[in-house]
Formats: sequence, structure tokens, C-alpha cells
Amino acid sequence: MTVLTPTPTTVSAAAPSSALTAGKLPKWAPWALLAGSFAVSAAIFAVTSVGSLADFNISGAAIIGILLYMVLITVISSIVESRRKAVDRLMTALVATAFLIALLPLISLLWTVVSNGIERFDAEFFSSSMRNVVGDGGGIVHAIWGTVLITLTATVISVPIGLMTSIYLVEYGRGKVAKAITFFVDVMTGIPSIVAGLFIYAVFALIFKPGISMGIMGALALAVLMTPVVVRGSEELLKIVPNELREASYALGVPKWLTILKVVLPTSIAGITTSIMLAISRVIGETAPLLLTAGFTQSMNTNIFNGQMMTLPVFAYNQYMNQGTNPDASLARAWAAALTLILIVMVLNLLARLIAKLFAPKTSGR
Repeated sequence: MTVLTPTPTTVSAAAPSSALTAGKLPKWAPWALLAGSFAVSAAIFAVTSVGSLADFNISGAAIIGILLYMVLITVISSIVESRRKAVDRLMTALVATAFLIALLPLISLLWTVVSNGIERFDAEFFSSSMRNVVGDGGGIVHAIWGTVLITLTATVISVPIGLMTSIYLVEYGRGKVAKAITFFVDVMTGIPSIVAGLFIYAVFALIFKPGISMGIMGALALAVLMTPVVVRGSEELLKIVPNELREASYALGVPKWLTILKVVLPTSIAGITTSIMLAISRVIGETAPLLLTAGFTQSMNTNIFNGQMMTLPVFAYNQYMNQGTNPDASLARAWAAALTLILIVMVLNLLARLIAKLFAPKTSGR
């Protein structure tokens, strides 16, 4: 009996494929389109502005630039690549636009302050005070000293109190006392800053005399505002320290206070430092409580226990409200003071990052 086996048919592998592969934009193309869109938008707004750097509408230029980019990337991608890829690039541009819109207020604020404040960034501005100055010239050396001394004193007062309160709430606090402390801390977090200034002013007016103003009063008012921020931030960071670390320390016979000092605090020191810097940033720009407590002066005063002291926020406010014989010079000093305050906050945050990195617990890996 003969068995017939089918003969295999061979298919030519060398047959060319009839499917057309879509093209692909080079990696640099979207970035080039984005840069070109912003350049065109900036050129349009630069032509329409009156020629001053402060009059340039950076927010409008950013919005028009991103809209132009979305149109260009969608059209070019649909032609070169495919409709599906074009929709993907459009959605990516929309997400980036949402991020840009969230940043626009910050960008616009920084641009306005820098463009208006850079005019008075000179040696005289940082080396002289406003004593006997009613027109051009003058500086903010007295305001810088006042801001540094008052904020530093407030930090020295509020940080130990806030940190020890948070340690009590996390490690020791139980029952009604802890709940009451938590409630009052939450209430203090939301009080208006002017209330803190009025409280300190009322206390000193009762003890001394009405109308008194001193740097220490401003420091106490800022400490009232800083303390709840430090408490809430430190409390949350102490809570995330793993209980296994505490239990391991207790198993070795280490007492609780030493465990907190040697284990809990070093583990959370980076976050605690950040929360302290946030608290400082929260109060360093306050104006209302300092107007009531520290007052303002045109001369240098480094004694926080005697006489009125000038601070940067109050200086900017005073220069805007009392413009003297040359309004343009007063406004320039106000913008320069605001820019100086922003730079101080930036330096403090960078310093906090450095401190957190230096004191963070080191992990050794194999």
C-alpha cells in the first residue's frame, strides 16, 4: 500500500512587504518646535511692548508659545508619523501645558520682582540705611539686620517648643491632654497673623505702656505663628519613623529618652529641618504683626530689646505707602527689598537642604 505524503510548498522569504512603515520625527524635533514657538511668541510680545523689561508680558508669551507648539506638533506629527502618534503628542503637550499653567503665577511673580528690583541692586543699597534720605539713594542694611535678628529670635523660641511638643504628642501623649494640645495647635495654625501681633502688643501694653514697640515683640509674634507649623510638621515626620527601630533600641536596654535622642530624631532630622524652614518661610514675609509690634525706623538698630526695628516686609510697605519726594526711587527700593527677601528665603531653603543632607542617617550598602 502506497502512502502519499504532501509535498511541502516553499514560500519565498525574499518577497518584498507591501506594508508601508510610518515615519518618525527625530528626538530633537519636538524640542526645536517648542523653542521656535516660544521664540516667535516672545518676539511678538517684545514688539508689542513699549520697550521696558518690566512691561514684557511673560505669561502671555508662554501661553501663546505653548498653543502654537501644540498646533505645530499635532499637524507635523500627523503628516510625518501617524494620526495616533499625533494624538499622543497632543495629549503630552496638554499635560505639559497644565504644569506650565500651575507655574505661571510663580514665574510671573519672579519675573516682575526681578525686573523691577534689579535696578537698585548696588553697593549703596546694601551698605546704607534710610536715615536722612527723602529722595534718591538710601538702602536696606537696617531692614536686613532687623529681619535676620527678629526671625532668628523667633526661631530660637519656637523650634524647641514646637519640637518638644511634637515629641510629647507622638511618644508620650495619651488621653485628653494630648487631644487638647492637638486641638489648640490646629486652631493656632489657622489664626490670622494680625491676631498674633495684637496679642503680643496687648500683653506688652499691659506690662509696660501703650504704644511700645520693640524687636523682641515682633519676634514673639512670629514665634506664635511659627510654633504650630513646627509642631504639625515635626509630628507627622516623627510618626513615620518605623516602630521597629524603637523596639530594637528598647530590646537593647536603651531608655526611652535616649532612644528618642539617638534613634528617632536622627532618623527624621532631614524632614524636621525642612518643616522648620517652611515655618521660617511662613513668617519671614509677615508685615501686619511687625507693624504693630516692632514698628519701623529709618536708622540702624540691632538691639531687639530697645527701640523700634525695621524689617524687609515693613520696609517695602513703608516705601510704597510713603514715597517721599521721588516716587520712582521709593518704588525701586520697595521692589529691591522684595527681591532681597525672596533671595534670603531661597538661601535658607538651600541651607536647609544642605543641613538635611549632612545630618541624614547614613545607610551602608554592600
